[in-house]
Amino acid sequence: MTPYSTRRAKLLDQMRAQGGGVAVIPTAPEAQRNNDADYPYRHDSYFYYLSGFTEPEAVLVLIANGQGNQAILFCREKNLEREIWDGYRYGPEAARETFGFDAAHAIEALDTELPKLMANAPALFYALGASEKFDAQMRQWLAAVRMQARAGVVAPASAHDVRRLLDEMRLIKDADEIAIMQRAADISAEAHARAMRMTKPGMREYQIEAELLHEFRRNGSQFPAYTSIVAAGPNACVLHYRAGDAVMNDGDLVLIDAGCELDGYASDITRTYPANGVFSGPQKALYEIVLASQEAAIAATGPGRRFTDGHDAAVRVLAQGMLDTGLLNRDRVGTLDDVIANGDYRQFYMHRTGHWLGMDVHDVGQYRDEDADGIEQPWRVLQPGMVLTVEPGIYVRPAEGVPEQYWNIGIRIEDDAVITPDGCDIITRNAPKRIADIEALMRS
Repeated sequence: MTPYSTRRAKLLDQMRAQGGGVAVIPTAPEAQRNNDADYPYRHDSYFYYLSGFTEPEAVLVLIANGQGNQAILFCREKNLEREIWDGYRYGPEAARETFGFDAAHAIEALDTELPKLMANAPALFYALGASEKFDAQMRQWLAAVRMQARAGVVAPASAHDVRRLLDEMRLIKDADEIAIMQRAADISAEAHARAMRMTKPGMREYQIEAELLHEFRRNGSQFPAYTSIVAAGPNACVLHYRAGDAVMNDGDLVLIDAGCELDGYASDITRTYPANGVFSGPQKALYEIVLASQEAAIAATGPGRRFTDGHDAAVRVLAQGMLDTGLLNRDRVGTLDDVIANGDYRQFYMHRTGHWLGMDVHDVGQYRDEDADGIEQPWRVLQPGMVLTVEPGIYVRPAEGVPEQYWNIGIRIEDDAVITPDGCDIITRNAPKRIADIEALMRS
């Protein structure tokens, strides 16, 4: 069995445990960029997770009923004329054989065939409310089933959000997924090293972004996992800044948050380094605090620990550093425990220390446990196979009472961690992050 057929079987088992039914999972639509040009196509993550199929205009239907399980693909027909313009198409028959479906039909047959497949099914499983257009199509298919009521046909009586089942499946990565993510991490780590080697004062942010993209694509990555952040000087204090045309001046820090996507899986790395290759005293002081906070967070990340334990460990180190450097005035804010309890550290650190990582850069999965009634519970316990980022930071905007030598310094250090039976494995370790290593690389 392929990983995709194994996942389909697991989802079908869960559907059957809820009484059975029909799951309908479409891929992402193509999106027009401007006249006669589309954005680069990227499949829907849920659809790809279950199918491995990357063509647009496709729908996966899974059936769990008294006759057994079925996986049916609807996709584009073979069309040699369109292939001249747009590239190869599998067509239903080749897609069925290649990807291991029980049956495959042309996408044009969906409106005719799906009501037949939904007839007498106890329940529907699909992404409720995810797409207004798809919700409208689902109502049309249900109406077509209900039209057969006089013939004794019964429409599904309930609907379930299939994402709730798939999110939990996607949260635990298998060995194949982790191997892909390791390769994506290696490519991204080399891109960050390339950016450090290439940076010189006087360059513009977009020039370094180009170096990142070059390294991603040169090594086989299909896309950036997200829009790269290349932020020089005060721009590093803008959390979701995008690479612009600002000049990287002598004395600036450069913050790069960038990662590639490989075979449907994301990487996510942030590094901060001096444009001139040498950290100043204030830059070094804050950088060492952020690095120490990340090390504390990593030490608190492992099986049996809760998702928020790493954040709490990082905050404690960051807050102490803010007191020690005078970013926070002890006379005004009190003790370390006071700073944490009152949230004073949020002036300089306003985001959480990590997020799930996988097919999406901010991957799916609940961050808290839930009981049977859906009541929110404590932060969930980490398990082997989960993948998350560890990314503390300090961002100092000019403000009254803040020592001026720290103004406009923005620092974030981010790595990707796979939870293992013994702790966690940092798969982005090849991206330099210690001051001596960064300065040595930039000298070279």
